[in-house]
Amino acid sequence: MMNFHTRDLNLARLCNEAFDQPLSEAERAVMMAAAAQKVEELFDILRIDHQNDHNTRDTPQRVAKMYVEELLEGRFNAPPRITEFDNAQAYDQLIVTGPIALRSMCAHHLMPIYGQATIGILPAADGKIIGLSKYDRIVEYFAARLQIQEELVKQIGQYIMDMTAPRGLAVRISAVHMCKTQRGVRASHRSRMVNTHYWGEMADNAEFKREFLQECIALDRSGPA
Repeated sequence: MMNFHTRDLNLARLCNEAFDQPLSEAERAVMMAAAAQKVEELFDILRIDHQNDHNTRDTPQRVAKMYVEELLEGRFNAPPRITEFDNAQAYDQLIVTGPIALRSMCAHHLMPIYGQATIGILPAADGKIIGLSKYDRIVEYFAARLQIQEELVKQIGQYIMDMTAPRGLAVRISAVHMCKTQRGVRASHRSRMVNTHYWGEMADNAEFKREFLQECIALDRSGPA
């Protein structure tokens, strides 16, 4: 059986990097069992009774499963498949999609990050167009790992650039960081971090940037359907 206590540290990855190969079901089971044991040890240190307390009896196992199968699943799974469609009408104007729900975890304090992403694409007239839902999948994939927002916005965009080669791209994230609202200064939940990164013609053309940001404002104001 694989031992995650003594496993070769050369297999370790940065917190927001994916594994070279997706984890098998057997590897997931071993990882969750080892993680649950460590949560039990943490509870022992914090003097939390996880054996007799009905509230916390199964918590170590639940936490381990949550980290492996939900919060950090973007590290252990293959990236989303891209569904491409022919750009039959040679459409080459700005496409904006969002807000896309974003949920991640702060790499510094293991606290939730939540908000939304908006993506602007300048398709190539002779290229392909991908299904809109794939942008949501891409955001979800890179958010499901320990992150800082400055790197997350670039990971999302660079993957789209590498996989679809548009003329230009913009990715904007607006998110609340609970490491700021639930601890430390305990800021208002209205306190957000907003950052945007541009590629290709979106980086070079001020008019495209202005149009993208106007669409972001309009989408923010529209609220949920």
